[in-house]
Amino acid sequence: MIIGGEHPVVKQSMLTCDTMDTAECVRQTLELVAVGCQLVRITAPTVKDAANLQNIVRELRAQNCLVPIVADIHFKPDAAMEAVKWVEVVRVNPGNYADKKKFAVKEYTDEEYAAELKRIEEAFTPLVLESIKLKCCLRIGTNHGSLSDRIMNRYGDTPLGMVESALEFAHICRQHDFHNFKFSMKSSNPKVMIECYRLLVARLDELGPDWNYPIHLGVTEAGEGEDGRIKSAIGIGSLLCDGLGDTIRVSLTEDSPREIEVCTDLLAQIPLLTTQAGGSFDTAWPFDPFHFERRETPDIELNDTIHCGGEQLIRVVVTRGTWDKVAHKIRPKDDVKPEAVYEDLNIAEIDPTQDFQVNCETQLVTVKDGVKLPAIAAFRLLAAKLKRLGRNNPILLKDCLAFEPVPLEPKIALLRASVVIGSLLADGIGDAILVRGESGGGQSLRLAYNILQAAGCRSFKTDYVACPSCGRTLFNLQTVTARIKARTEHLKGVKIAIMGCIVNGPGEMADADFGYVGGAPGKINLYVGKTAIKFNIPEGEAVERLVDLIREHGKWVEPEPHEQKIAQPA
Repeated sequence: MIIGGEHPVVKQSMLTCDTMDTAECVRQTLELVAVGCQLVRITAPTVKDAANLQNIVRELRAQNCLVPIVADIHFKPDAAMEAVKWVEVVRVNPGNYADKKKFAVKEYTDEEYAAELKRIEEAFTPLVLESIKLKCCLRIGTNHGSLSDRIMNRYGDTPLGMVESALEFAHICRQHDFHNFKFSMKSSNPKVMIECYRLLVARLDELGPDWNYPIHLGVTEAGEGEDGRIKSAIGIGSLLCDGLGDTIRVSLTEDSPREIEVCTDLLAQIPLLTTQAGGSFDTAWPFDPFHFERRETPDIELNDTIHCGGEQLIRVVVTRGTWDKVAHKIRPKDDVKPEAVYEDLNIAEIDPTQDFQVNCETQLVTVKDGVKLPAIAAFRLLAAKLKRLGRNNPILLKDCLAFEPVPLEPKIALLRASVVIGSLLADGIGDAILVRGESGGGQSLRLAYNILQAAGCRSFKTDYVACPSCGRTLFNLQTVTARIKARTEHLKGVKIAIMGCIVNGPGEMADADFGYVGGAPGKINLYVGKTAIKFNIPEGEAVERLVDLIREHGKWVEPEPHEQKIAQPA
């Protein structure tokens, strides 16, 4: 298999079983390949697990399954040195391959920092040399949650820190004339993930044309269901639309084959969201692509009760048809409700491909339907031209500028709306949003709010960061996630991380309020932020102990009796 260049984007997933269970690893791999998976990752937490990759690969090849296998390595260089003998790709995480996360505070002198780099080189070089010898590929995969103390103390927990961490390892590869590697920059926050990849590509471009290595895209710990799909579509889809990405994984807390279905559906949408129907336009960014900052606008009145722009929340607008379907179901206390009706707004519909003028900044603007540009490009062009005119008008985002002759499937409408609106929100563009590609009234309203939550723009419900299962997982993630949600899903504005093991735990939970983490078989550790508070709690008691911890920190409220939620999609 060749990755990168003009080759199609490759879909990958990961096994969820114990790596020592050869038969189950083979079964799950064959199941993934049957639904279109092209690259299969298997965790190798110990040398023993890494050695068993030989048996797994042998059995797969005996069954004429030639899918490349990726060994996932954390903490154990010895495991990597064993795995490289048997697989096509070894993934290493620079944050914990030669370092241990202690979140220690230390100021490094230049001499001390150079000594640390020398230590890393000594630890990583043997794997590079063995990869050259065995013609194995490496994936240099940094995670937002597992940067080394050295990187954290010099660069902070930042996109720049992630990029510099990966480049340290890339420089070691290149010292030995080894170029058979790719990068990944994963985060559970789509905005952070987008910034990381943009910054990585910019740094590679600065380093020279021979630094143009393939890139793997993924939003780690995206979760499950609609939320997991929206987060992944925002992060992965935005970058694919910008022309970045050579392999992708949609990380869901679900059975692995379902990840491939989402990968396939997402990749199918990208040409439809990027193909330009002629014309040449200024390509200057109307925003800083490397640092998120919401576009500055005046505060304006949408209707008698709702304002948008300025410091206001990003508002949810619906069509008259959607309003007629859902208005009678809305209760005064509901968080999910229309905030304006499109047909009632004083709005200027603009074709940004033509010259235009706006007389004042208090006029809400949007892109006119039928413009011969993809929606993302059209709204970026609108923002750029407003900036050139010296205008900061609030912008209403739409998920589509033309309707399909046949209504979209809900799963496709979800992906398209998430990519288009989510990408623009991650750019800092947008003061109100309108979802029209989803034909169901209640579904389109709920989807709009879910996109805002996934993009970090509004919080109307509990937010979950849940990792996909793998062979390191110390409990059944799907079952436990469902149990935690049943007890906590009414906690508006609370963020809970559910981690099967500690590999990416503390760091990925840094912006979560509470964490539920596998500490040992049958034992759970509970966190507040990235600090462990309770240890070795029996799994059977852990969910209620989590609730107690939320209570202790003043974030628990009792659910309202017989609470109903409007028009939740299946």
